[in-house]
Amino acid sequence: MADDLEQYRPNVGVVLFHPDGRVWLGRRANTPGPHNWQFPQGGIDPGEDLETAARRELFEETGAQQLTFLGRTEGWVAYDFPAGHKSSKALRGWRGQKQVWFAFRFDGQDADFDLMSHPPAEFDAWRWAFLREAADLIVPFKKAAYERVVEAFGSFAATRGRA
Repeated sequence: MADDLEQYRPNVGVVLFHPDGRVWLGRRANTPGPHNWQFPQGGIDPGEDLETAARRELFEETGAQQLTFLGRTEGWVAYDFPAGHKSSKALRGWRGQKQVWFAFRFDGQDADFDLMSHPPAEFDAWRWAFLREAADLIVPFKKAAYERVVEAFGSFAATRGRA
């Protein structure tokens, strides 16, 4: 990965923790498995504060609004798009994405989730899972970034014996 992060699209990611320490994972719409589960993430609007962007993206993708801030990563967590990747971001010349990750506790009810709160839906299903599962469920080119997020937010997470 290049030291020059100017070639990476600025982005935020969110790990949403259930009060019992499990995390929210969404299944990407119209994406075949098995590596089609991920955390909410998205771009930063011009001039937008990073935490504001994280809260906005989380709401747009999940409908969740009742949150308590737990923490954030320091600096950027970056990943490269794989060769031949055909996403709109890669086609616009970005080498990959750089993200600041936020951890929030969800203070609402499961019924609050609305995957169509901002069409088109990013996800077609969701579930609560253990944080350590996430790196094995994400597309392989994002795995190292997810491993860094798991490490950063591990203190908020449930273990299999606790949830």
